[in-house]
Amino acid sequence: MSAQPGKKLWSIGGGKGGVGKSVFTLGLGICLAHLDKKVILVDADLGGANLHTLMGVRYPPFTLEDFFLKRVNSLEEVIIDTDVEGIGLICGADDILGAANPTYAQKVRILTQLENLPADLVLLDLGAGTSYNVLDFFNYSPGRICVLTSHPTSLQNAYGFIKSALYRQISREFSRDHEVLRLVLKSEDQPTDGKPDSVEDLLFHLQGGDVDRLTRFLKLLKSFELYLVVNEVKTDRDIQAWKIIEKVCASFLSLEPKLLGYLSHDPAVDKAVNQMVPFPLNQEKSPAAQDLYKMAQALVEICTQEPPHLLSKAETSCPERTDGSWSRLWSMVQREMKSI
Repeated sequence: MSAQPGKKLWSIGGGKGGVGKSVFTLGLGICLAHLDKKVILVDADLGGANLHTLMGVRYPPFTLEDFFLKRVNSLEEVIIDTDVEGIGLICGADDILGAANPTYAQKVRILTQLENLPADLVLLDLGAGTSYNVLDFFNYSPGRICVLTSHPTSLQNAYGFIKSALYRQISREFSRDHEVLRLVLKSEDQPTDGKPDSVEDLLFHLQGGDVDRLTRFLKLLKSFELYLVVNEVKTDRDIQAWKIIEKVCASFLSLEPKLLGYLSHDPAVDKAVNQMVPFPLNQEKSPAAQDLYKMAQALVEICTQEPPHLLSKAETSCPERTDGSWSRLWSMVQREMKSI
């Protein structure tokens, strides 16, 4: 059974480099292929493409550069067949997209072609950071996955990435609404009296005004589905790191990210990377491979679920206001880390 159209394109981000986004994307793709899904992997790390190396492809015959420079007419022409049955690969173009400084419409055109590729699932491996290119690719995708580890710096970067993505989405959705944009810009500054400290504060600033605007805002929040993957897990405490992101996102962003799964620390992964052998090929019994298969099965189930229902009238009312000061953010993180 193929994925529903609304869940075909999945972006994998995380903000911080080195958390294992590419290894996870490749491993997830291989496991999905073993579940009889046709998968296309896209290396969208446009400043440091390396997905082809992990796949064992030393010299890609085609890359995204051929598409951006119009050497080919469509993305489908730059798909590379791989040694893994059921997986095609589109290799990244080292910083060519950044140099071209594409407009939002150009990026949407690229993503539209991605959605129309001949595959059940298209996995987009994003670069590090929170540039507009990265955020727009992440936000456009109906499926969003954020990879993190239990290290405090990774937690901080993961939260910062999610916040930046959400605020970018709000700015795009309300690009012609000067009042909303003014509140968003204020909330991104250092908080002071009278400035919204959280998304919940934004809602309270808006609830006394246009009802349609408030409804649109709430629908945006409801549709911003997000899944978390914890990488490099060594202990049960590491697995619980996702709950920290869940709680701070609920308190400050009014989001409810869900856990897709976790990836155990496994020497077999490093060995495969060093040997340029796609993981988890021939490693099905390793702990990390078993984790990837569980997440692939979970993703297939998510893709076949019905889309979320539209907001009812009762759901367009704001909850009671709570203290959402940004000054509480990392004290909350530290408290939660001590509690797990």
